[in-house]
Amino acid sequence: MTQSIRGRFLAGVLALAAAGGAAAQVTTSTTTSPAKKELVQRFLKVQQNDIEGAARSLVEQPAAAMMREAGLAMQQMQMPPEKVQALGKQIEAEVKKYVDEALPVVRDKALKIAPTTIGAALEAKMSEDELKQLLAWLESPAAKKFQQIATEARNEFVQQIRTEAGPLVQPKLVALDGRIRVILGVPPAGGQPSAAPTPAPAPTPSAKPPAKPASK
Repeated sequence: MTQSIRGRFLAGVLALAAAGGAAAQVTTSTTTSPAKKELVQRFLKVQQNDIEGAARSLVEQPAAAMMREAGLAMQQMQMPPEKVQALGKQIEAEVKKYVDEALPVVRDKALKIAPTTIGAALEAKMSEDELKQLLAWLESPAAKKFQQIATEARNEFVQQIRTEAGPLVQPKLVALDGRIRVILGVPPAGGQPSAAPTPAPAPTPSAKPPAKPASK
C-alpha cells in the first residue's frame, strides 16, 4: 500500500516538473514588461489558496484511494466490526503521517512551479488589459463570495453523487475485478482459486465515499 501511494505521488510531482519545463521554454521567446509581470504575480497571490489546494489533492487523493481499497479488503475478509474499527484507526494514523510528511513538500514545490507554469502561460497569452480585468473580477467581493459558494456547492455535489451512485457502481467494480482475476488466472482474495468471477478488492478507486485523511 505504501509503495503504491509513493508511486502515484512521484508521478504527480514529475508531471508538475515536466509542465514547468515546458512553460519555461515558451517564455524564452517572449519579452514581458515589468508591469505585466507584476500583474501576473498579483494573480498568483490571489490564487495561492487554489494552488495549495491542488497540492493537497495531489497528496490526499492516492491516500484516500488506498483507504478505500483497504476497506474493501477488510470487507472481503469478513472481519468482525471491532477488528475493522481497530485496523481502520491504524490505517488512518498511517495516512495522517503520510499527509503530514508529504503535503509540505508538494505544497512548496507547487508554489515554486506556479510562476513558471501558470504565470508563464498568462504572460504569453494575456495582455495587460486582460490581466487587469481578470484581477478586477478575482479581487472583487462578488468573486470571493462566488468562490466560497462554488466550493461548498461542489463538495456537496460530489458527496451526493458518491452517496447515491456509489452503491450502484461498487458491485460492477467488484464483478469487473473478479473477471480480470479469472482472465489473469489470479485467485480471489483469501487465496482460494476459482473458475468463476469472485468478488475481490477492486484495484482501482471505488466510487464509495472515501475516508477523509485527518490532516490540517
